[in-house]
Amino acid sequence: MHVAPATSSVETRFAVPRDFAAQVANAAQAGAVDADELSDFDVPGVRAGLFAGYPAVLIETPHAQAAIALHGGHLLSYVPSGQQDVLWMSPRQAQLPAAIRGGVPVIWPYFGRQGQAGDVPSHGFARTVQWRVTSVVRDEDGTVSLTLAPPQHADLGLALRMHVRIGPALEQTLETTNTGETAIAFTQALHSYFRVSDVAAVRVEGLDGLEFLDKNDDYARHTQTGDWVLDDARDPGRSDYIYAEAGGRYRLDDPGLGRRIELTTMGSRSVVVWNPGEAAAERSQDMDQGAWRGFLCIEAANAGPDVVRLAPGESHALTQRVRVLARDGGLAAR
Repeated sequence: MHVAPATSSVETRFAVPRDFAAQVANAAQAGAVDADELSDFDVPGVRAGLFAGYPAVLIETPHAQAAIALHGGHLLSYVPSGQQDVLWMSPRQAQLPAAIRGGVPVIWPYFGRQGQAGDVPSHGFARTVQWRVTSVVRDEDGTVSLTLAPPQHADLGLALRMHVRIGPALEQTLETTNTGETAIAFTQALHSYFRVSDVAAVRVEGLDGLEFLDKNDDYARHTQTGDWVLDDARDPGRSDYIYAEAGGRYRLDDPGLGRRIELTTMGSRSVVVWNPGEAAAERSQDMDQGAWRGFLCIEAANAGPDVVRLAPGESHALTQRVRVLARDGGLAAR
């Protein structure tokens, strides 16, 4: 997984919260999702269960099904009615409290270790602790909206909430509030693993002409020519790019699955496109051989030069909206 450089002087340098180790230990011991806690909301189609072996909140609506693990506040699955899962999950998973591989990991309050000292965990403090559900609402059309939150660390200076809306589209928002007395600058991402038929046969529209930083080239700047494809002549077979000043609307065209995934982002000026390629994937402990071909990460992000600055009391929202389209541009058939 990509790790942005730690040499920037503009981000806040976060110390590991005093209670973080205890929260991670608690997450390792967490059992099933508390069905009584969910029943307090009394929302049809929302229940406790298991998904891919993880205790999860299971959501069923007329439009889609979804699963959210409370470990990491991790969206595991989003399946529009009559279609295949939009998200990819690795069949090989590390034992909790390790981060989950696949779905949509929450990267916060820094991307990789961007601007950080080397003693902090990669990608922040949210993805290896136990979250809780704070609200569940069902609209008249059956769409379900949930709000979840990780443990709040008093010495961090930031508070996080995540809003997830399960309907004809998937909407996911990270809402960050500066709870301290000084300004804070942070980075973040919704690290979506999109399921594909073969990553070597798909393309991403909406990036043509953008500058990007290439982690595999010591973060040198390059310019995208045409759509993104894995077998770029400059560096084929892998991708770890941070696109700056991006437009916020992208389409993942997948002929093998006969669909396009439309990703729209707000509160973000950057997007990350990542696939480790064969050599790096073989070194991973939580990917089966060849599993790297089944996904492409397109990440709604504030990363690289895109740093969020909040004064005390201010909030920021990073949102992604995901729809599945037919390759002719219409909504995918059910």
